Amino acid sequence: MTWLYVPGDRPGVVTKALGCGADVVLIDLEDAVAPERKDHALRATAERLGDPAPGPVPVHVRVNALDGPRAAAEIRALAGLPGLAGLRLPKVHGPAAVHRAATWATGSAAGPVPALYALLESALGIEHAYAIATAHPALRGIAIGEADLRAELGLRDDGGLLWPRSRTVIAARAAGLAPPPQSVYPDVRDGDGLSRSCAHGRDLGFWGRAAIHPRQLPVIEAAYLPTGAEIEAAEEVVKAAAGGAGAVALPDGRFVDAAVVAGARRVLALAHRRR
Repeated sequence: MTWLYVPGDRPGVVTKALGCGADVVLIDLEDAVAPERKDHALRATAERLGDPAPGPVPVHVRVNALDGPRAAAEIRALAGLPGLAGLRLPKVHGPAAVHRAATWATGSAAGPVPALYALLESALGIEHAYAIATAHPALRGIAIGEADLRAELGLRDDGGLLWPRSRTVIAARAAGLAPPPQSVYPDVRDGDGLSRSCAHGRDLGFWGRAAIHPRQLPVIEAAYLPTGAEIEAAEEVVKAAAGGAGAVALPDGRFVDAAVVAGARRVLALAHRRR
């Protein structure tokens, strides 16, 4: 549900992040690291991921742009490390980029490709969303990178992101992937704005969100965990469905089918994840 970005050139900050309650820690080698610090960031990250258990939660790494000079070496250096849970691939424009990253990850060996996650941050990436989502068996998820996309499209407000957001959600589900997380909310002091944005993202079909500061994590969780009313409604549906197959009637006269029952069970599973 929560993914926390942390700069790879600050090992002490990474250590703190691993214990702050995020579901996944994303060590960033790209935007959060200055050019002159990138070699140091890669060395520090590789050293940490040499440990099979680098922390209490999974650790993913966002490498640099796949069409740049650093990504190939970064992926080759990190892919076989026991502490790596996933590679985040920025600025993926099409399926060929995913295949290229998978090739770098395996090199000349025949070992498994680590879990790959593609970030769609351009108009071309959004256009190719489904092709990217089905590009390779190692691809486990896609997500939208809104800052770069907003700049490329020249958008003045969030209205222009409605279609790219929905396109990303639909492509992920059509490919059999988990619902994508929302892009980061850049104002770490605006908790109310983050909460409203998360509520909107949940309505669109996103699941959870990437964060850039630990203070954002409880806001994201509160927005995405089911409310008491939602839990009560889900329990009512599941209880009614226990009596038989097919469409069932609730006490208030509403009929629900198998898809609604499955959704209710997902709500209850999510409600219990933090208990």
